[in-house]
Amino acid sequence: MSDERTPTTAPETDADGSALDRFFRLREHATDVRTEAVAGLTTFLAMAYIIVVNPGILSEAGMDFGAVFVATCVAAALGTLIMGLWARYPIAQAPGMGLNAFFAFTVVLGMGIPWETALAGTFVSGVLFFLLTVSGAREAVVNAIPMQLKLAVGAGIGIFIAFIGLKNAGIVEAYEPTAVTLGDLTSAAPLLALFGIVVTGLFLLRGLKGGVFYGIIATAVVGMVVGHVALPGGIVSAVPSAAPTFGEAFLAMPELLTVQMAMVVFTMLFVDFFDTAGTLIAVSNQAGLLDDEGRLPRANRALVSDSIATMGGAAMGTSTTTSYIESAAGVGAGGRTGLTSVVTGGLFLLALPFFPLIAVLGDHPEITAPALVIVGVMMARGLGQIAWDELEYAIPAFVTVIAMPLTFSIANGIALGLFLFPLMMAFKGRIREVHPALFVLAAVFASYFIWFAE
Repeated sequence: MSDERTPTTAPETDADGSALDRFFRLREHATDVRTEAVAGLTTFLAMAYIIVVNPGILSEAGMDFGAVFVATCVAAALGTLIMGLWARYPIAQAPGMGLNAFFAFTVVLGMGIPWETALAGTFVSGVLFFLLTVSGAREAVVNAIPMQLKLAVGAGIGIFIAFIGLKNAGIVEAYEPTAVTLGDLTSAAPLLALFGIVVTGLFLLRGLKGGVFYGIIATAVVGMVVGHVALPGGIVSAVPSAAPTFGEAFLAMPELLTVQMAMVVFTMLFVDFFDTAGTLIAVSNQAGLLDDEGRLPRANRALVSDSIATMGGAAMGTSTTTSYIESAAGVGAGGRTGLTSVVTGGLFLLALPFFPLIAVLGDHPEITAPALVIVGVMMARGLGQIAWDELEYAIPAFVTVIAMPLTFSIANGIALGLFLFPLMMAFKGRIREVHPALFVLAAVFASYFIWFAE
């Protein structure tokens, strides 16, 4: 998307230091360097939990914790810096919650696909996302999916990752007669997680920026005080090696040519499509950056930065990178330009030497479990916008939401919802309102469940 007003070369520096002003148009957006820096720090604190949570989730799939930590920070920095310097929006990126759970629990642990192959699928999804964006086909794909199912997918993922958090903390346990049951709440891990959920909720209720991150820290400190969590061996150290995961995606490319992996890549694309689009519109609207017709200028640049970050993250060793709704915290602090994102991206790189602190937190999933539960709550808010009184929407939406935690698979929820929606609309006599592409998807998913699903 062209923008004649956009400078395409590095700005000249002059004595009054207005280079940043000209490049990011600070005065035009009624902001300044100090405000943008504070906003960038605020956004980082609001989403810093991902540098702890993402390695914890992907390590359950057999990946090296330290290597994923490095990949997480690098992918977040890459996507956020491109967003700031090229698209020039105050929106940060990092490996997405929900997509990392899909990667670890559905693809690797559920389908039995090696994590190396899953990384290859992530890389390919980034390439496809890039091609669909620059070709303009992305908009057509997004518009084909009804809003009711988009809301259901987001809410279902929220409930799914909250369930994972409760399971990791021991608050919910497997129990054969009833599938699951309440864990032993008198043991240390569930008690610590419950404390974390309460204190994180209190932080957020009081409007504390970075409440989820501070909740993780408070939970870890209490765990150390009571002797449940070991003290870290240091504060800073050499950056962990990325070798255990770096480049593994390219070595596994030949393993992608299966129907199972085709569905995996489609699911990654689907979730990233709507996660990114929804975040861009929501945060940009809050910042007053949409044009008079409600469109986002330079939208393709923002979407391309997402796809490049996904490819770079997969090459390093992490799941899909996407735009973060926590960017709204920085916008709330006054961030209006790409300088906010530049500050946030730089802070992700500065986090790399603090691995000893992150490693201690990663050894105790009950410390990060509250973050999963609270983020799940935030994602489930879309349930209130679903038209429950219209069964042609409500039935596919409900099945989408409930199937994700009950089948322990985001892909199953999406597939069942997209399969049911055209059928319900046809039975209701509203078949003309269904995009033809959805009938094709319904047939594909039906074939998958009948002939290919294990």
